[in-house]
Amino acid sequence: MSLDPGKRGLIASLRGNFLAGLAVIAPGVLTIWLVWAVITWIDGIVLPLIPSRFRPEALTGWDIPGVGVVVFLAFTLVMGYFTKGLIGRTLVNWGERIVEAMPVIRSIYNAVKQIADTILSRQAPTFDRACLVEYPRPGIWAMAFISTTARGEIGDRLGENGEMISIFLPTTPNPTSGFLLFVPRKDVIELDMAIEDAAKLVISAGLVYPASRKPRSVAANETAPVSQTSLQDQP
Repeated sequence: MSLDPGKRGLIASLRGNFLAGLAVIAPGVLTIWLVWAVITWIDGIVLPLIPSRFRPEALTGWDIPGVGVVVFLAFTLVMGYFTKGLIGRTLVNWGERIVEAMPVIRSIYNAVKQIADTILSRQAPTFDRACLVEYPRPGIWAMAFISTTARGEIGDRLGENGEMISIFLPTTPNPTSGFLLFVPRKDVIELDMAIEDAAKLVISAGLVYPASRKPRSVAANETAPVSQTSLQDQP
């Protein structure tokens, strides 16, 4: 038995209102849930390391969430200040020498340390800009990030192909994995969009497009003043 047009219209209106409300509520709810999950996770790791008599429930009678986060931040600041000194650097180097003597542990430690240094260090190199590259075959374009100009042995071996650049081709929707490609600079199309906007495009699988930015050459031509000679030449 089919519904009459009035009931179908009511159901469609209710569904539209529900989806509109869900689009408004979901980002805030998911953000709060994610922040709460991180706070709870850190508290679960840090609080068991604190003696029971110094925990919030023993001092105030209340279970205060976020105390573990505060302790973690304070401990990190103290460690950062301590390792800047001679004694701190000496202890760190001594600990790293011990780790280097452990076959499996040293591989994991070195990988994690390199990733942390790359992400957290202010002096660490970052992606230059976003680009498009033909991948996996000509005629199909993929989003990538320009890393740097190829140097060393790779630059020497591929020098006959012109200026070579290294690009990172991320996977969707997880941009932390991908492929390292060495391609001629002339074979890529550099984009004006910000790195963050390009990352959003990759993570959303093409659903979130950034606002269009006109190339510098086009913008310069549009903003360039028209000369009096060209105006006089017009009929």
